[in-house]
Amino acid sequence: MNQVLRNNKSLLTILVLVLIFSLSLPLSTFAKDNALEEGFSPQQQIALDFLSKPAVEKKYAEIINAIWSYAELGLEEYNSAALLTSVLEKEGFTVERGVAGMPTAFVATYTNGNGPTIGVLGEYDALPELSQAAGDGFVNPIVPGAPGHGCTHNTMGTAAAATVVAVKEAMTKGNFKGTIKMFGSPAEETLIARPYMVKAGLFDGVDVVIDNHGGSSFGSSYGKSGNALFSFEVQFKGTTAHSGSSPWLGRSALDAVVLMEVMENFLREHIFYSARIHSSITNGGGQPNVVPGLASIWYFIREDDSRIIDLFNRTINNAKAAALATGTEYEIIPYSAIHQRYGNQAVAELLQKNINKVGYPKWSQEAIDLAKKFQAEAGKPVVGLNTKIAAKPSGPAAVFTGGGSSDVAEVTMIVPTASVSFPSSIPGDISHHWTRTAGTRTVIAHEGTMAGAKAMAVSAIEMMTNPNVMAAIKADFEASKTTYPILKNYQSYLDVLFGEAKKPIAPPLGFMSELMGKYRAAMSEFYETPSWYDGVIVTE
Repeated sequence: MNQVLRNNKSLLTILVLVLIFSLSLPLSTFAKDNALEEGFSPQQQIALDFLSKPAVEKKYAEIINAIWSYAELGLEEYNSAALLTSVLEKEGFTVERGVAGMPTAFVATYTNGNGPTIGVLGEYDALPELSQAAGDGFVNPIVPGAPGHGCTHNTMGTAAAATVVAVKEAMTKGNFKGTIKMFGSPAEETLIARPYMVKAGLFDGVDVVIDNHGGSSFGSSYGKSGNALFSFEVQFKGTTAHSGSSPWLGRSALDAVVLMEVMENFLREHIFYSARIHSSITNGGGQPNVVPGLASIWYFIREDDSRIIDLFNRTINNAKAAALATGTEYEIIPYSAIHQRYGNQAVAELLQKNINKVGYPKWSQEAIDLAKKFQAEAGKPVVGLNTKIAAKPSGPAAVFTGGGSSDVAEVTMIVPTASVSFPSSIPGDISHHWTRTAGTRTVIAHEGTMAGAKAMAVSAIEMMTNPNVMAAIKADFEASKTTYPILKNYQSYLDVLFGEAKKPIAPPLGFMSELMGKYRAAMSEFYETPSWYDGVIVTE
């Protein structure tokens, strides 16, 4: 008996020592994915575990590759949208296709009862002329002149889909209620989807929106940023004539385009330094021996919200003057119009906190080697991949000097919104350039996209399960209306643009169809459609 007691005491002593030693170790020692798992709620852990499954990682990597290979221009993303909606539908989401009058726009919704409604934005359009072989740090187009994903949108639509599916997984297994939505948003590069989606009331009843964008860093931001933008074409109609025998009978529409552009260039001297004016002649006439009876020019004009309408009106005055001087008529073909971005600080701080907890991917050696190879070939500093994250989200610039634009801005006007920038491209590449296309269909894009999805998923779950977090976000959004009075009485700039054009408000369907059609058949030979996908693929 004494021997048994001694043995039991020895066993108890060993167990106590093991327990003491265990408590001295960090929680991450026992985590399935080390520090990734530390400090998350059980509901958040469900999402992290789901996104860490090899089969799930493989599936979303295949989606990234497929959308990259489709490389579809704005409002022509039939294959990309069909793939994403098919995946979401099979995961139990209710999908509304063709929303807001755009065939490639969609809203996918999962709800299991009363609770907060969180939206996640996803983009999937490509850019013209950026076809490029994956991983090469030298110019190597797959189809010369064809579109390519030079802005990471193939990873962004995928990240959004992975996020909402992971949140749905946590909702069904983690015993909390609410609604999670993905807003499939086409034609971001031409700033089209979101103003029409907002106009259609698709964000009514949504409590918070999480945006995302790929890059080489991992973080969030808030405050006023980017330029407001008006996108429209000016079409001039003149009279044709024989350029050699009777040019006096003609009225050149091309002359009107050229004159208008000259006046726009003179205008540049007298506009504020944050303004931007870009143009592209979309129709310069047919052949030289015919006086052009039809010509057109496409403008992007950008400026601060306080000055954008004045810049638009001055540009329209130049169109009127050009028409008067050349004896032609002008017509405004409206595309889109958006405000500046007003990122919500409370949402950005929550996202940044969870980005820090999730951390960069544990980059595989394959990813590190690929980054260094690419950087050496492209003549960039050979630095590999980023691993450091800022403790706080970045705020607005001290002095606004202008910049780019995004139609996400329109959502920030009406719903608390902030964005996650996740690492799906190679440090040293250039946005809207073949170098970015090269990196967005690689293991780097695969690993970085899943890190972004994890940060967005755990943030959405925290919003849905912590009433204090949601209350703070809503309070911050109300307070921002004092900082930015324009948020108090939102009015869509579409009203201004289409009012000037004297046309009913509608998205410009098919305006990229000719350009996309020029390359789609040749590109389809290189499509990487997943073997498990059973949908119809457009190839011409």
